[in-house]
Amino acid sequence: MSILSGGVPIGYRQTGERALTAIDIRWLHSAATDGRPISRMSCYASAINFFTSIEKSCILFLVGCKNLEVLRLDKSNKNRYLTSQVVEDLERKMVFIGGPRQVGKTTLAKEIMKKWGKTAAYMNWDRSIDRDKILKNQFPDAKLIVFDEIHKYRRWRGLVKGLFDHLHPHVKILVTGSARLDYYRFGGDSLQGRYHYLRLHTLSVKELSLKTQTAFEQLLRLGGFPEPYFANSDRFAKRWSREYRQRLVREDLASLEATQNLDKVELMMIRLPDLVGSPLSLNSLREDLEINYATAKKWFSILERLYHVFKVLPFGSSKIKAVKKEYKHYHFDWSLVVDPGARFENLIACHLLKWCHWLEDTEGDDMELRYFRDIEKREVDFVIVKNRKPELIIEVKSSDKNPTLALKYLHAKFPNVRAVQLCLHLDEPFRTNDGIEVLSGLDFLSQLPV
Repeated sequence: MSILSGGVPIGYRQTGERALTAIDIRWLHSAATDGRPISRMSCYASAINFFTSIEKSCILFLVGCKNLEVLRLDKSNKNRYLTSQVVEDLERKMVFIGGPRQVGKTTLAKEIMKKWGKTAAYMNWDRSIDRDKILKNQFPDAKLIVFDEIHKYRRWRGLVKGLFDHLHPHVKILVTGSARLDYYRFGGDSLQGRYHYLRLHTLSVKELSLKTQTAFEQLLRLGGFPEPYFANSDRFAKRWSREYRQRLVREDLASLEATQNLDKVELMMIRLPDLVGSPLSLNSLREDLEINYATAKKWFSILERLYHVFKVLPFGSSKIKAVKKEYKHYHFDWSLVVDPGARFENLIACHLLKWCHWLEDTEGDDMELRYFRDIEKREVDFVIVKNRKPELIIEVKSSDKNPTLALKYLHAKFPNVRAVQLCLHLDEPFRTNDGIEVLSGLDFLSQLPV
C-alpha cells in the first residue's frame, strides 16, 4: 500500500509500460477496475465515474507511463476560479458567463446550482424539451434558473430582461454561452445595468497548482481544456481538437452567423495556428483561401466572437515609434500550434489574457494585453497595460536566457515597469544588472492570481 498526497491511500502495481492496475482504493468501497490492467483513458473514465457519484474530497489515480506520474482530480477543482464571484454577483444582478465551448461553463453552473439544492433549475436551448418550454414561456418555479446556450435564441435578451424585471430579487438568473454574450444581442432589448459579464478561461498553472516542469509540459502539450488535459493522452487530445473544430463550425457558427462557405472557414481555422507569433497578414491569408479581404476579416472576427482566437494589438506611446495597425493572434487551444516556441508563446498569451479578463470582470480595472513592435522592427511579445499605463513587459523564449535587445530597449524607455524574459527551460532564475528578470515559464505563471 502506498500513501500519496495528504494520506489518501492507493494501492497499485505496474503491469506494463503503458498500463497500470488500481488494486485497492479503500474509501471508494471497491476498486474501480476489479484488478484488471487498464489504459490511460479507461483509468481516467473509471475515476471520473466514481468521482461524480460519491461525496469524497478527492481521487488520486496513476496514469500509465514510464515515470509513473500521478494525476490528481480534486473535488475542489470543480469550484473554478470564478465560482465565488458568480455567487456574489447573483445577489445583485443576473450573471452571464461567456467563454470557449467546452471550457467548463456548464460544469461551473451546475456546481453553483448545488448551493440552491432543489430550488435550482437548468434549461438548455440545445435540448428540445427545454427549447419548447422556453418558446412557450413555461419556466420552473425556482430560486435560481440557469439558461445554457440561450444566446442562440434570437429574442433571448428580451426573454431574460422580462424575467429579471419581474422576478428579481426573488429569483436569480445565470446565463452561460460559448460565444460573446455581449455581442449576440440581435437587436433585442437593452440589458444595461442588469447583469455582470464574466469570462471563463481554460485551466492554468495557478488553477491546477502545478509545481513541476513535467506537469507544466503536460499542460503545454495537451492544452488547457479540461477534457483533453485530464485525459492525459496526445492521441485523445488531437482527436478532441479535430472534433471541437468541426462542431464549432457546423453547430455554433452555423447557428449564429449568416456564413455560407463553412468549408473555407474551417480551412482558415486549420491555417491560422501556423501563423501564431508573428503579425497576422489577412492579405496573405485571403490569397491562400482565395477569398477577398473583407471576407477574411469578417471570418476572423467571427472566430473571435466564438472564442476560438483572440487578437493582441500593438502597444503605442509617445516615447516609442510603434506600429499602429498590425496585430498578432493566438488560440485558446494552444495545443493546435505545432511549432514548440510558438506554442509556448501562445500558452503564455492565454494565461496573461485570463489574468487581464479576471481583473476587468472582478475588479473593474481597465486591462489590455498588447505587444510592442516599432518601425525599426524591434519587437517584444507582450505588454500588460493597466488603466492606460504599462504594468508589465514580457519577452518569451524557448531556451535563450539572455534578454533580447528589444526587451532591453523597451525597458530603458520604461525603467519603472517590471520587465521579464520567460524561458521554457531554465535552471536558475536571475536578474540582470539593468533590472530585467529572467524566469522559467512555470515560476512566472505560478505567481499569477489565476
